[in-house]
Amino acid sequence: MKLKEKFSELKKKKQGALIGFVTAGDPTPKDTQDIAEAMIRGGIDILELGLPFSDPVADGPVIQKAGERALKAGMNPDIFFEIAGKINGVPKAVLTYYNIVLQRGLDKFCYDCVKTDIDGIVIPDLPIEEAAPLLKACKKHGICLICLAAPTTTESRLGKILKEADGFLYVVSVAGVTGARKELSAQVTPLVKRIKQKSGDLPLAVGFGISKPEHVKEVIDAGADGAIVGSAFVKIIEENLGDKTKLLNRLEDYARELKSATLK
Repeated sequence: MKLKEKFSELKKKKQGALIGFVTAGDPTPKDTQDIAEAMIRGGIDILELGLPFSDPVADGPVIQKAGERALKAGMNPDIFFEIAGKINGVPKAVLTYYNIVLQRGLDKFCYDCVKTDIDGIVIPDLPIEEAAPLLKACKKHGICLICLAAPTTTESRLGKILKEADGFLYVVSVAGVTGARKELSAQVTPLVKRIKQKSGDLPLAVGFGISKPEHVKEVIDAGADGAIVGSAFVKIIEENLGDKTKLLNRLEDYARELKSATLK
């Protein structure tokens, strides 16, 4: 299923999308499929798989550590796509950094996404002003380039982003890096409402700082079509590295808790 189809299906059910992120290869490449499947059983609607990079400028400490564990365990793009191709049941997106995409080759990276049923690409360090080559490759292969917008995004720049964004718009709730927070920024509701006025049919999903069911409910009530949870899932992995059964059960339970908050 494609991202657009999933958002359309959830809209008919009057639900928001729960988008769950984990770093592929953390703690080892062979664990990633089991981790993803536990989250899917728990109810995530879309899986965002991180392809780790040695200099992850948008990631907070929890996801940085996950990337380090994955790289030490041997994660690389070839293994990433091999793993991604084995994960089924929900639409998938890859989050990585532009240097990795460039090194693999834009066409090859997009082709590998198609082969493994990855429908979207998120590149936090690729500004829209420099995205034309990747946009061309994505359109050629039918892949969504998922763009980001933040509270600091100007109206003119937002217009450029919305012109090219596909799949959904990744709405960054706060300036800074990823990481679970006790409370969401007061900027979230006005930010979603501001973007919603211009985004048309493009779904909006809010990320950065979401870690509780009440956070999920808050962004859905604000008008967003989905909530993205990453660091909180990754933290569960970090805290249960020595007990895989407990790790998988906790991920599944946590996803279920979050999903229950997506009803509109």
